[in-house]
Amino acid sequence: MKKTIPITTNQHTQLLEITAEIRQEIDSDFSGILTVFVPHTTAGITIQECYDPNVLQDIQNQLEKFVPWENNYHHAEGNAAAHIKSSLIGSSVKIIVEKGKLQLGTWQGIVFCEFDGPRRRKVLIHLN
Repeated sequence: MKKTIPITTNQHTQLLEITAEIRQEIDSDFSGILTVFVPHTTAGITIQECYDPNVLQDIQNQLEKFVPWENNYHHAEGNAAAHIKSSLIGSSVKIIVEKGKLQLGTWQGIVFCEFDGPRRRKVLIHLN
């Protein structure tokens, strides 16, 4: 089963927890593997601590230091930094699901990472 979750970002770089939106799409009797995939080359998906919002801010700040927006890149479109950051973060995660419950750790959440916003995006989920 495949479903699409729409995401709207309102900042150039934005890390959004989307765990609740994904949980809503999983039937309570489902057990198996959930794949979460971002079909965009300037966005990514990760699993990270979401209890303390400072963690996501720290990640965002360090990615900006590591891959600054301006750095004499060759990509003509002007968003090379977004492509590099999405490559570092990755485009998919897999999560075990048992009886409709994501088997995430106590503080873990699923985080959509926007690196070239604001935009309308989508996240694909596949249960198998």
